[in-house]
Amino acid sequence: MRTLTAVLMTCVMGSVAPAEVAGLGRADADRQPVTLQLIRTIPLPGVTGRFDHFAVDAKGHRLFVAALGNNTLEILDVAAGRRLQSIGGLHKPTGVLYLASSNRIAVANGNDGTIKTFDGGSYELLRSLRGLDDADNVRFDAQAGTIYVGYGSGALAILDAATLNLTGSIKLPAHPESFQLEARRPRIFVNLPDAKQIAVIDRRKQAITAAWPMKEFQANFPMALDEANHRLFIGCRQPARLVVLNTAAGKPVTDLAISGDTDDLFYDAARQRIYLSCGEGFLDVVAQGDADHYERIERIPTASGARTSFYSPALDRLWLAVPQRGRQSAEIRAYQPQ
Repeated sequence: MRTLTAVLMTCVMGSVAPAEVAGLGRADADRQPVTLQLIRTIPLPGVTGRFDHFAVDAKGHRLFVAALGNNTLEILDVAAGRRLQSIGGLHKPTGVLYLASSNRIAVANGNDGTIKTFDGGSYELLRSLRGLDDADNVRFDAQAGTIYVGYGSGALAILDAATLNLTGSIKLPAHPESFQLEARRPRIFVNLPDAKQIAVIDRRKQAITAAWPMKEFQANFPMALDEANHRLFIGCRQPARLVVLNTAAGKPVTDLAISGDTDDLFYDAARQRIYLSCGEGFLDVVAQGDADHYERIERIPTASGARTSFYSPALDRLWLAVPQRGRQSAEIRAYQPQ
């Protein structure tokens, strides 16, 4: 009964509607563990439209949230549970990157194709790099001091992290969605839903070295990597499945049902779990028994359209963006893994 009790408590706190509790079911509550405990809700009054990606300043306990539909970057103090700043004047902000060494924030903008860089102290605009149409996900290779940005009809832009200058581009057969960098090897795995594949890039050669087909399970948007076990986790929407691939062989390992409209997923290596945020209105938690065996162990009711999230191993928190819809106001929900 622990799960049902926890969900009922969040209803009292005003974070989960009673109707959502009814959908959980007593039998599910009895057999499911509590894996994510809702500990705080941070309101975002006046923010409308959908959200996209996040970044975190672990030392400063700041969360950076791309409010795509609102054309703002929302900056939150997650320790105090309050909004610090809202940076306006953006154009469909999508990917966000925080550079701790220089205390700068880089924001990709899909509509005007810019990477806007802001000072992390004053939040003043420092520069705008143009020419990256439909700029989207952003990743940082700390060892190489390189930033990668997915953009256009198919490319990864390569930026120097110190200067934020464009130094190169890797061509792709379709627009890139989520992508992940290996730390021990020079590979990048890129979701290409329009091409129904995953591209494997050698970032030293700046070229595609393999393409893994996604024919049975498509609309592959979010991705996470368990590099130690050579496993790649792919969230698909058509149908709603979590696909596990062997990165050594480039072959499927298994797949399992998940909630619909997933847009973010994260691997918690310490607990050997996968967290998926799904726009259908659930957070799914999948347990990794070993590298080849997985089971969904909890399906936590959230809110319709709440499909973007961020998990920080450094702060051991998962944050979920809930968009304004009807009587539901925009907010960020903070969960503590149990």
